Amino acid sequence: MSEYLLPDEPVKQVYLDANATTPVLPCIVDVVCHAMQTCFGNPSSPHITGIQAKHLLEQTRQKARAVIGANNGDILFTSGATEGVQTAVVSTLINAKTHNKKNPVLLYGATEHKAVPNTLKHWNQVLEINAQVLAIPVDSNGILDLDFIAQHIDDALMICTMAVNNETGVYQDLAAIEQVIRNRNSSVSWMVDCVQALGKQQLMLSETTIDYAPFSGHKLYAPKGIGLLYIRQGSAYTAFIAGGGQESGMRSGTENLPGIAGLNKLFSLLLDKTDGTFKSSAVLAQYRSQLHNAISDTFGAITFNHDFSYSVPTTLNFAVNDLTSKEVIDLFDAAGIRVSGGSACSTGASQSFVLDAMGASQWQSENAIRLSFGPAATQQDIDHACERIRALKQVLQANCLVVSDSATPTQELCALGLTQFRHQGACSWLYVNSNNQAVIIDPIIELIPRFEKIANTQNLTIAAILDTHAHQERNSAITLLRSVLAARLVAGEVDQLGWPVNKTVINLNGQRLEKLATPGHSQDSVSYLLKEASGEVRYCFCGDLILPAGLGNTHLLGGSAEQMSDSLILLAQQLTPEAVICSGHDYQQCFAMNWAVQQQQTPLLSALLSKQITKDEFAAKKQQRDEQKQTDNNNQLCGYVNAQPDTNTQQLSYSQAKEMLSHGNVYLIDTREPYEHGANNISSLLNVATAKTLNIPLSRMANAIVEQQLDKNNQYILVCRSGNRSKLAAANLIELGYTSVYNLNGGLALGS
Repeated sequence: MSEYLLPDEPVKQVYLDANATTPVLPCIVDVVCHAMQTCFGNPSSPHITGIQAKHLLEQTRQKARAVIGANNGDILFTSGATEGVQTAVVSTLINAKTHNKKNPVLLYGATEHKAVPNTLKHWNQVLEINAQVLAIPVDSNGILDLDFIAQHIDDALMICTMAVNNETGVYQDLAAIEQVIRNRNSSVSWMVDCVQALGKQQLMLSETTIDYAPFSGHKLYAPKGIGLLYIRQGSAYTAFIAGGGQESGMRSGTENLPGIAGLNKLFSLLLDKTDGTFKSSAVLAQYRSQLHNAISDTFGAITFNHDFSYSVPTTLNFAVNDLTSKEVIDLFDAAGIRVSGGSACSTGASQSFVLDAMGASQWQSENAIRLSFGPAATQQDIDHACERIRALKQVLQANCLVVSDSATPTQELCALGLTQFRHQGACSWLYVNSNNQAVIIDPIIELIPRFEKIANTQNLTIAAILDTHAHQERNSAITLLRSVLAARLVAGEVDQLGWPVNKTVINLNGQRLEKLATPGHSQDSVSYLLKEASGEVRYCFCGDLILPAGLGNTHLLGGSAEQMSDSLILLAQQLTPEAVICSGHDYQQCFAMNWAVQQQQTPLLSALLSKQITKDEFAAKKQQRDEQKQTDNNNQLCGYVNAQPDTNTQQLSYSQAKEMLSHGNVYLIDTREPYEHGANNISSLLNVATAKTLNIPLSRMANAIVEQQLDKNNQYILVCRSGNRSKLAAANLIELGYTSVYNLNGGLALGS
């Protein structure tokens, strides 16, 4: 049951994303509320209420000095670290406008938070400094290259490093960096991002020549919107925010006194040696060891992306060898465990630039998981987190995501029928019949471990492993997968695409798979037609000849628009309107498209098949479009498709969905993957009977359509974790003629 989502129960989650932000400690909440209600004065006001507020502000400033070891210099309250970075960079570059360096450079660590290089580049251009912005390389442990610094520091106007990395927890040897800098350049401005160091490392800033050090309260249990900037005595300074002259004219705007009050309490906790809120490094290291063991016990083969001996103990960055980061995060989220993929500020990036800089493999970089906890975590917190993580192993085993260590594992959903597997827009297809005969089409190398687990745990007989063509954007996985599954593979000689030599049909217990030459996208392109005994085509595996709502690219090597027209006409002679099209790529996650809808959404295809245009006219138009797309996009995609249906899907609120589900012919469809469903059954969320809740993930939507699991006379409300996947599925179902389909707006995230 979904204990953390039930509307009448308190939120229960395991929060392991502290490097992104932390909850505000209850004692800090109290002082923030007190400042809002009682000590609410404006520090610039001359009356007693203002004087009290000013006292709190200055008291906090003095405590900040003690915490960060700043006996001198300025402590400036800001809105957070990003403002601190802006202030430091702008102050430095304005001061440097009169520099006399022949080849000026601005240096920053290659693993620095994006706020730093983006700020350097922005103000370098705006202020017309015209310096070269250079990234300081790091080694495989994430440690800055001191020789590179030494090589460029003479020409540097500014150097930016960080104390602790936000993705990996790797800390830098600031003393060693300082020695290299100051041995060569005593005047260069040096900023150190100390955001992730506060509360985890001792800081003695006055004993260094660091010019600027930004901090942010929300990374350490204080509210968002408050931070501070340390400015070394004598360092260049220009007010980034001018106005009423607050903060002694250094930063205008009425001070955020509630936030400052929160910092005051935070600093008091850090300074009180008798208080046990913040744990020692030794205790935090023990916590990390516990989490390390829980992750390894649960997922098996794990690659950690950083050496713990170079990292603060509150961060674990890893990749599960046989799973994508999306799968792991979705599974964790379904179970109420909050982690992130890399930096929360880099959402949308396919790879981690931090791990790329460290020389990690593409797989590690793409599938990195960051698990982080705060230094105020308790033993109870960690024990509970480990218990919840280990509870996922049964879900992983039941869905063939890890190999079971049980003598009699219970397999729930390595399902019969058709399943789609995706990797970066590319699609692999697995078809399993009732006799456990299986065919794998267009296998992807990264998915080989998944197919191996499924085949072994489901005791499958692999009738064939096939490619629809020699994919130009990736290496064929057929040979390797045939080797891995040799013991389960039907023996026999095969051609370069995996088709059995001298066979025209692969028999699958009453069904048959036929091969049809369909060149156009490439010279060797074929389509595989899965037919019933009656001869009706259920699925057409067409590779990249046809994509959801579009056609494949003929501008690649071996492509031919003329041959494509012939192939499409040939397919049209074989396919019924209900035949489901299974493409080699699905860039927009359409997942299920039948031949009738394919023609409706692809005007050029429809015009060809209805004979509105000739084959020659089709070829000319297709060739012209592909050439233009190649010029516009400057890439080699297997097809150029904007396939998201232009359909207005009706969005329902939680209360609307709950009311609708009380009616007899309204059903809830959980579009999350089976492993998410296994971690959290959502029937209770909307008080829906189990019989009225269908788990049809997008990877199984094509199978659901063919197997007629849905009735066009019923109404369906679709749901997923965020509302995004279910919205896509709802739109596609509407395109397929299921008119009474709705989406739960915001999904489970907002569904309570």
